Amino acid sequence: MAERRRTGSTCRRAEIQGSGVTTALAINDPIALRQQLAELAERCVDKARTMGASSAEAGASSSAGLSVTARMGEVETVEHIRDKGIGITVYFGQRKGTASTSDFSDEALSATVASACAIARHTGADEFAGLADPDLMATEFPDLDLYHPWDVEAAQAIELAVETEAHALQHDPRVTNSDGATVGSHETAHAYVNSHGFVGLRGSTRHSISCSVIAEDASGMQTDYWYDTARRHGDMASGASIGQRAAERTVARLNPRQLATGQHAVLYPPELASSLFAHFAGAIRGGSLYRKASFLLDQLGEPVFANHVRVHEQPHLQKGAGSAAFDSEGVATRPRDIVTDGVLQGYVLDSYSGRRLGMPTTGNAGGMHNLTVDGGELDFDGLLAELGTGVLLGDMMGMSVNLVNGDYSRGAGGFWVEDGEICYPIQEFTVAGNLAEMFRHIIAIGNDTDTRGNLRCGSVLVAGMTVAGA
Repeated sequence: MAERRRTGSTCRRAEIQGSGVTTALAINDPIALRQQLAELAERCVDKARTMGASSAEAGASSSAGLSVTARMGEVETVEHIRDKGIGITVYFGQRKGTASTSDFSDEALSATVASACAIARHTGADEFAGLADPDLMATEFPDLDLYHPWDVEAAQAIELAVETEAHALQHDPRVTNSDGATVGSHETAHAYVNSHGFVGLRGSTRHSISCSVIAEDASGMQTDYWYDTARRHGDMASGASIGQRAAERTVARLNPRQLATGQHAVLYPPELASSLFAHFAGAIRGGSLYRKASFLLDQLGEPVFANHVRVHEQPHLQKGAGSAAFDSEGVATRPRDIVTDGVLQGYVLDSYSGRRLGMPTTGNAGGMHNLTVDGGELDFDGLLAELGTGVLLGDMMGMSVNLVNGDYSRGAGGFWVEDGEICYPIQEFTVAGNLAEMFRHIIAIGNDTDTRGNLRCGSVLVAGMTVAGA
């Protein structure tokens, strides 16, 4: 991956200069492609300044990919994906305008910049609008090992999808149908440029395998799935293991029972536990805070979790799903604690929300970067033993979560646990509580961390939730 920071005001454009025709991108040369995108973005910024903008920023991207799905041993879909686009934001003082295009010709770029300028001229001034502080721009660009293209042909991807599904269908005779297995490979090139002279380039890949099947017995039908995703295709689990895991999860849900309403401890497995911390991240996001629409308003420096909980960002993890040297405003990212010993240490801010709150940006324009919840000493089996008697969640549906007051209620399916052992599947119940209380009542977090996504978390055991059944 290549990144750079420009300090001058000119750039070489000859190799991609258009004359009213769509610019051809060097799609087979990732380094050249990123440089071309940067030059296109620089061209837009320069045009904006020529048209009178006091400052400007532009982001250009190009992506390509392949996605195939097989169902019941037959090819269902084959998709070849190619996309590109450029967005320009201009400022006339503190008046802002934005426009975008997927046409990279000179004429189209000029028209897009002109549109953004026209919008800005007719927009009211916002005292908080503007580029991020130039002193905060990233100056170091470590190789985060995010780019690992997979030279997979459609025929190979189809073969892998069919194999993945076959292992699921062969696992148990009760697995009788399938929603299909999907194999995907995607790569993206991106350039961000602003009138501070900052130019940042990124290249990344993302590959995935997933499988969803249906099992049936006298009690009825159940469905479940499994998947894996990684920057490098060789880091994913095999299709055979993914198919088998999908089948095991599905069969385990057969012959479910109803659950009586009561107060129970609830164990969230890693793939569901991350949603709890996604709600937390939403509640400390700048937009929620300056709108006063968060149950964590004015909680900075206060205990918001149980005292053993640590939540932190790790933006520079090798191959991390959320790794980045700079955010979408060019601000340098840095590792930081957000919760230490249960106490809220910081918010999630971009430049605009930071100014609204009278605080500096935290380098989170565009999102968080590998939000990590530290696990304790217990693995999943250890957490089951700690749970003793209660509910293990298997899936969740619906989203009745109110970040203004923290009220939480979601439909669910899962398993009843007694004496640390899974007894039988349960379905058609809800789990409810208040997020502020749930966070403080986290008994333990497992060391079975799910590293597939931007939010990295192990299983979470929460005490005293309302489980409403039949």
